Amino acid sequence: MSPIIYFLISVIVLAVGLLIISKIPPVGVEIDSPIKALLGGAIIGAFDGFWGFFPSAFRTGVFILTLGIVPLLGSIIVFGLAAWLVDGFRLRWGIWSAIMGAIALAIVSSLLKFILGALGLDI
Repeated sequence: MSPIIYFLISVIVLAVGLLIISKIPPVGVEIDSPIKALLGGAIIGAFDGFWGFFPSAFRTGVFILTLGIVPLLGSIIVFGLAAWLVDGFRLRWGIWSAIMGAIALAIVSSLLKFILGALGLDI
């Protein structure tokens, strides 16, 4: 699969994930429209793609050495950055919404990618 198609599918998966978690009130993520979710997904996907440039051994080593704190902090920062850059994508409770949103998005997007993989679209 070409990198552009992979990126576009990832953006759509992230946008659907953002729309899903915006419907969970305790998370505190508000998104005005699907277009705003696509923009947020594109920003999060671009930063996720940047992290993918690092060799997997490096990423695994960082994850193990920091017990997952560095990748989690990166996800929280990127989630907050996307909310800051996209008008109509808000974090109701600031950093707490960014923490809960990043964790919820990781879970929801993993489930969506698993479903797509079961359907034959391995991303």
